[in-house]
Amino acid sequence: MASPLHLLLLLLALSAPGTTLFPPGPGRLVPYDLLYADGVRAYFARDWPRAAELLQRALHSYSQLLAARRGCQGRCRDEAGFAGPPAAPSWETRFFDRVLQRAECLGECLGRRLGSEPSLHRASREIQEDFEQREPYNYLQVALFQLKKLDEAVSAAHTFFVANPQHLQMREDMEKYQRMAGVKLESFRDLQATVYWEAYETGVQHYNVDEYLQAAVKLEESLEEVLLALEDCRALCEGPQEDGTEEEMQPGLYEAIAAHYIQVLKCRQHCVLEVATKPGRVSATDDFIPSHLDLLQFAYDQVGNHTLAAECAASYLLFYPSDELMLEKMKRYQAELGEGASITARENIQRYVQRSLMEKKLIYYAVEHLGGTFDDPDPWTPDELIPESLKQKHRENQKKQKLENPDVGEQEQRGPFTFEGITVAMDSHQLNGSQRVVFDRVLTDSECKDILRLAKAAGGTGDGYRGRQSPHTPHERFEGLTVLKALQLAQGGTVNWRDATLLLHASEKSRKIVESYFTPGKRLHFSFTHLVCRTAVEGDQDGRMDLSHPVHADNCLLDPEGKECWREPPAYMYRDYSGILYLNDDFHGGNLFFTDLDAVTVTERMEAEDLMRQGDVEQELSHTDVEKHMGTDHSGGASPEPPVPKGRARSTSQRRTSSSESGQQPQKLRARDEF
Repeated sequence: MASPLHLLLLLLALSAPGTTLFPPGPGRLVPYDLLYADGVRAYFARDWPRAAELLQRALHSYSQLLAARRGCQGRCRDEAGFAGPPAAPSWETRFFDRVLQRAECLGECLGRRLGSEPSLHRASREIQEDFEQREPYNYLQVALFQLKKLDEAVSAAHTFFVANPQHLQMREDMEKYQRMAGVKLESFRDLQATVYWEAYETGVQHYNVDEYLQAAVKLEESLEEVLLALEDCRALCEGPQEDGTEEEMQPGLYEAIAAHYIQVLKCRQHCVLEVATKPGRVSATDDFIPSHLDLLQFAYDQVGNHTLAAECAASYLLFYPSDELMLEKMKRYQAELGEGASITARENIQRYVQRSLMEKKLIYYAVEHLGGTFDDPDPWTPDELIPESLKQKHRENQKKQKLENPDVGEQEQRGPFTFEGITVAMDSHQLNGSQRVVFDRVLTDSECKDILRLAKAAGGTGDGYRGRQSPHTPHERFEGLTVLKALQLAQGGTVNWRDATLLLHASEKSRKIVESYFTPGKRLHFSFTHLVCRTAVEGDQDGRMDLSHPVHADNCLLDPEGKECWREPPAYMYRDYSGILYLNDDFHGGNLFFTDLDAVTVTERMEAEDLMRQGDVEQELSHTDVEKHMGTDHSGGASPEPPVPKGRARSTSQRRTSSSESGQQPQKLRARDEF
């Protein structure tokens, strides 16, 4: 019991009586987890005024807590910093003297900023995750809607949806808000929007249309804000850490200090991924800071400002010193500016790289000698910095990343198509894209009728794996049958064995056709087959504004606003090809179209009449509103899996080609035009 007492006395001795380093805060800040719990209780009690008030106060309290922690970390770094190396004979007492002063400084600062003991504001990991994922806004938007505060409800809903685009209920709520009369367009705003993302995306848009001066202004603004966000993130790394495991034996003094310090360093390193991950996404933008510098040097070069272009190039070379293209540009800039001109990298970038490398060196040393793991977030880490014993694992991780992002050129290669009787009706060139094809005569009329008979005999309503009657739109009845379910029904005598077997054979034949055409010599593996019947609901078609199936991609999450498709869960990232096999021709609709990444600009459209009894294998964003068809997906994976729920990815496998690269003029699509 002696140690805690001695520590307390020492802490008290470090602050002179009557001294106040920090002014008192505006008042006592109520812990956000308590407000949140009371707000949720009021929500379920349908006490909407109290629920809205408490949830808004909880969000404000959480924001104030983070601001207090960031502010106190920065201030105490200045007030109780580690200035200069300690004298050798007494390094231990001098070092811990500063540690204790920093601890006292943080406690004093936070106590005054929060108006209460800082430990009262430590919430469980589950509550923290709710706030990180913006869950309170989900409750808040309902409460505000019930209170007839429509614009505020829309803002809260949009704020939640930006960070949770896969949330199906919120997707439907957003569609309802968009159709409501009196909702202002400006109400669809992100209440937690980060400045640098808007600036970065605006800058990239200017860059893509050769408006380099405007691009440079926005990219500079983004880079400045990114570096500030990094500092904020790093400051929070020094706060209280939760350890989900309880060790039987507590580590010694130095082991505990080392373990916690390395944990803080890893957290700081991870901050670059934190700020490079757009809300609602899982994966970060690659090389976020170097990409700013690369874009800036080109933009400045295009507007004739070679001084700033050279500065950005020199800064970029701090990350990739052997980049041949950038080194060539540096030679040109040096020649244009004169041999006597001094070209140096930006000081803030130099500090960032030096600090990051120093932290990496300490982390790798700890991993090598003390154990543990480290997933380096930066692809630019010098090879010589990584210990020899860890280099092999580092190379394996890089190789794995390369395999997950294959070269487009390799995927474009294919050999001759050898299936007898099946014809290629349209190829990629005719379909205005890449990795696309339409086949004819895949099945005979008789085989199509037998499979349709199977669908009718199965008689199940729903999507075939979760029983939802209308998974994509309420205006259509959806019936689905998997191969497994068909064989189970055949075993029970409900359907004909021959028809169920034919469904399996049709799926396998489709797989072989795709394999022969796109990947000869490389085997594709079955992923999922679905026999689907779509039927329009009578009396429910007038005034439709929705699509029969949203624009989507199977193996990535489509982000129309950012014009990107993210290869991350819950998309089926392992899928390489998807196909649709039309079985009948007695229906209206059934058109198929491809779009650009904005999900609006149509790059190719095919009428259903041109696709009757044809298999369509696609490699880009697609949409279908077919009445009866069989869909088959093939990939490098092997396990059966149902299609993605509404609004998620559905069919693609590689980088998309933009409409500007095609030979056809793109057209704008409005949802109501499809009906």
